[in-house]
Amino acid sequence: MKKEEAKKVSFRWNGSAITAADISNVARLVKENNIQIVDLKFNDLPGLWQHFSIPTAELTEIDDPMTSIWEEGIGFDGSSIRGFQKIQESDMILLPDPKTAVVDPVCEVPTLSVLCDIYDPITKKPYSRDPRYVAKKAEEFLRTTGFADTSYYGPEYEFFIFNDIRFDQTENCGYYFIDSNEGEWNSGRDEKPNLGYKPRYKEGYFPVPPHDSLQDLRSRMILKMLEAGIKVEVHHHEVATAGQCEIDMKFNTLVQMADQCLMYKYIVKNMARKNNMVATFMPKPLFGDNGSGMHTHISLWNKGGNVFYDSKGYAGISKIGKYAIGGLLKHAAALLAFSAPTTNSYKRLVPGYEAPVNLVYSARNRSAAVRIPMYSDNPKAKRLEFRPPDATCNPYLSFAAILMATLDGIINKIDPGEPTDVNTYHLPPEEAAKIPTVPGSLDESIAALEKDHEFLLRGNVFTKDVIDVWIEYKKESEIDPIRLRPHPYEFYLYFDM
Repeated sequence: MKKEEAKKVSFRWNGSAITAADISNVARLVKENNIQIVDLKFNDLPGLWQHFSIPTAELTEIDDPMTSIWEEGIGFDGSSIRGFQKIQESDMILLPDPKTAVVDPVCEVPTLSVLCDIYDPITKKPYSRDPRYVAKKAEEFLRTTGFADTSYYGPEYEFFIFNDIRFDQTENCGYYFIDSNEGEWNSGRDEKPNLGYKPRYKEGYFPVPPHDSLQDLRSRMILKMLEAGIKVEVHHHEVATAGQCEIDMKFNTLVQMADQCLMYKYIVKNMARKNNMVATFMPKPLFGDNGSGMHTHISLWNKGGNVFYDSKGYAGISKIGKYAIGGLLKHAAALLAFSAPTTNSYKRLVPGYEAPVNLVYSARNRSAAVRIPMYSDNPKAKRLEFRPPDATCNPYLSFAAILMATLDGIINKIDPGEPTDVNTYHLPPEEAAKIPTVPGSLDESIAALEKDHEFLLRGNVFTKDVIDVWIEYKKESEIDPIRLRPHPYEFYLYFDM
């Protein structure tokens, strides 16, 4: 194919260029692992992976990327994906990113997993609502600011592994039922025999087996993550009863970490399923015990140096780092529309459950929305921990929004005020009332986003249509359906009135 003809079919944005080495690596993986299927993955706007698969034979021209799907892409129906196109403009193009190719860690048939970017077939431009594109633009915008050239993220995923889950909602019925062999509520169940060792409420943090019955399963999960190229730092049981777990990844750059987050959830869910169990990343599936968060660590670097570090600053944080905190606290309510984006998120964000509802910052203090970890005095380890997010977020959008808030704080030199080094949950009521808090519902977060989103539009990172469709989707598909349905507990309260 002539170069002039190649340009006609090329959809590649300047931020997604590929090289011959990228294609050669795919060919190597296919040959060395006897790959039979290529699985093409992308995510919808809310953050769930979608996919379809093609036989490896479709990559027969793999050594000539200009005549293959690497440049021409492959079509799909965008109207069937949440938050994407209307029916009259449904045709979309997926462009596989060979840099993301990895042997799928859970499929039995040898399968190559490849992440895709989304393009418009008419304009041949990246699709504005593709979350991965938003994240790429955020990284590009960071480099234009002059403050930093790289941002790193380290999310702490928490999740539950249950033995049984049943739920339904009809016109005349609404319920859920969760069960776990670890659940303290089963301490008296006749299990023929019941061997005990069920972590008590709020006492599930760090016990060894047999209390921690999921040790081997989590170990199998992280071995699969390592196979997929995800660097894992630690895994352990978390605070709640009934199988709450945490597996922490080593930090990475924005887009790469968001890619890893979706692979992480994919592995956790599938490995649980293979063990006849089920994993959920819902923030608050259980009443009366700790919920699951996704504390997000962030640092900005420029020319190999951590710009958040200053040995003379409070907790080793530089002025730029303090301004970044100011941006996070100022825009927190709007940020949570992306970072704690479900109605269930706000059943976790309540006082008393180690959830950070108070918009203050501090060193070490886990009751603050922004914490400065003090495990090490190494300049490379200095970072901010934004604690309100949870794992129902779309990581591409959440990380991008967090970055834009920190940059707004730096650009406008937003002073976060003095740190709060006391347990805010134990303050006298008159003092506690003076501390601003996170929104109490998704409705409030969405309302905040409607009023406060200019900082997201800077550099065309988030576009108005992305924010508008996000608000519309959350109102119509989540807020209103929950608001309109009777809650089972309402029958307990009001049926005999």
